[in-house]
Amino acid sequence: MSGKGAPQLSVKNCHDLRVAVIAAQWHEKVMDGLVDGSLRALHELGIDEPTVLRVPGSWELPVVAKVLAGRGYDAIVALGVVIRGGTPHFDYVCQGVTEGLTKVSVDTGVPVGFGVLTCDTEQQALDRAGLEGSAEDKGHEAVTAAVATAVILRSVSEPWH
Repeated sequence: MSGKGAPQLSVKNCHDLRVAVIAAQWHEKVMDGLVDGSLRALHELGIDEPTVLRVPGSWELPVVAKVLAGRGYDAIVALGVVIRGGTPHFDYVCQGVTEGLTKVSVDTGVPVGFGVLTCDTEQQALDRAGLEGSAEDKGHEAVTAAVATAVILRSVSEPWH
């Protein structure tokens, strides 16, 4: 299980953050689980009015994240799933999405929660989607990481007295 050793994050004072969730549409059952997990995490954090946008696939996540980062969001969560097939397409998409989302975050200073599953099989994706019986909830984890990072960034950007 890839989630072994994950930190238990405690995030406070984040109810006023503007958060956007961008979710791909491919692999509907997996994506429904990821989106549900992300919304549940936001609700638990007291962020009850996130922006939720659906894009065609994982490839489109970076461009939408870049635009949202420029429009005043404090944190962005990117959710998608890419399942290995019989061609190099998997490698190109995974690399492009990962590099694109990293670039958005580093270039803009807006944390981007990485909730893009890159799996060999559909069963691996289902096991990470936060569905009933899943071992992990990567949508929830991506929100918690992005919001925790936004809180950290806010604390260092405020003037010290």
